[in-house]
Amino acid sequence: MQVDVRYRPSFATLFVTLSAGDTIIAESGAMATMTGKTAMKTRFNGGFFAGLMKKFFGGESLFVNEFSCAEGATEAQVVLTQPTPGDIQQIDLNGNSLYLQGGSFIACGPNVTLGLGWAGFASWFGGEGLFRLKVSGQGPVWFGGYGGIFARAINGDYKVDTGHLIAYEPTLSISVALSGGLFSSLFGGEGFVSKLQGQGTIYMQTRSVEGLAAWTNSHW
Repeated sequence: MQVDVRYRPSFATLFVTLSAGDTIIAESGAMATMTGKTAMKTRFNGGFFAGLMKKFFGGESLFVNEFSCAEGATEAQVVLTQPTPGDIQQIDLNGNSLYLQGGSFIACGPNVTLGLGWAGFASWFGGEGLFRLKVSGQGPVWFGGYGGIFARAINGDYKVDTGHLIAYEPTLSISVALSGGLFSSLFGGEGFVSKLQGQGTIYMQTRSVEGLAAWTNSHW
């Protein structure tokens, strides 16, 4: 399987070339185009009950799609994208795990497990729900962000606006904290933020969908 990320960072898109025997798992609705030699199979996201859990508690689709070569074909192509303009990040799992913000998952390899992990009340307080999608196992994972995506290694305490956090390693714990002092937090426009503690890597998006919605509503 060959994957090429084009049109980044503003409109990143996955161009996937599949050989016979290759499979890629994609979020429902992520397919933009595919060749006639591409086979698509739809299944529940981890099974019926697991799919329901991911949909109602993790912000993910009830179904995922499996793309592969049609019978007798030696090569197929599929193009995958995301709803918001922005970049796409690839990580390669090697027995480790990663939590993803709801809606950021795009695709993964066939040996990656899509599960559900407890995100905590800090995530719920920030409007992201009590659970997050947990990817684990072996192979590549692609997730998207609104705007650019950048990573940061954390060792200790770190504060992030919840709307900008799109992925983090489970070695980190999250709690709710004030962005600064009481006066600054209440009148500085930042309010409450997510406080990460521990050691691990986080991935952030440079733009916030909630910020865009608030700006749009204020100019409506």
